Amino acid sequence: MEKIASFTIDHIKLQPGIYVSRKDTYGDTTITTFDLRMTSPNDEPCMNTAEMHTLEHLCATYARNDETWKDKIVYFGPMGCRTGCYLLMAGDLDSRDIVSFITGMFEFVRDFEGELPGAEPMDCGNYLDHNVDMAKYVANRYLERTLYPIDEAHLIYPEKDA
Repeated sequence: MEKIASFTIDHIKLQPGIYVSRKDTYGDTTITTFDLRMTSPNDEPCMNTAEMHTLEHLCATYARNDETWKDKIVYFGPMGCRTGCYLLMAGDLDSRDIVSFITGMFEFVRDFEGELPGAEPMDCGNYLDHNVDMAKYVANRYLERTLYPIDEAHLIYPEKDA
């Protein structure tokens, strides 16, 4: 069986960043899958499910309400390895195209106050598994360590050794 694209990335070299994971075409539409890598795989602890779940609620809410990008959002959700999230967007996009959008998204999470969207039993299948404080911590860490100082090395997947 052929390896899927995400398993061909060198996760030893991979650092937090915003990467284009893949581009797929459906009819006339290109769907760009972004890898929003928030922790260094196999090097730092992964995130717990509670903060990942809260990040999903807050980031998806932000994305689907952003006036510029909301009509291009296909999906936002956590990676199974809990080192980041996937963002699927309509359009043939590159990482640099969405840096300010992703920065705004994580500033929204970092600064969030109030009632967590979709965190009631009738809205969520696991409404008790949230951690707003840790989600805010993770968002601030991603902003400070990755998004604010972002450079080309954190926008393009590292080359795999031959």
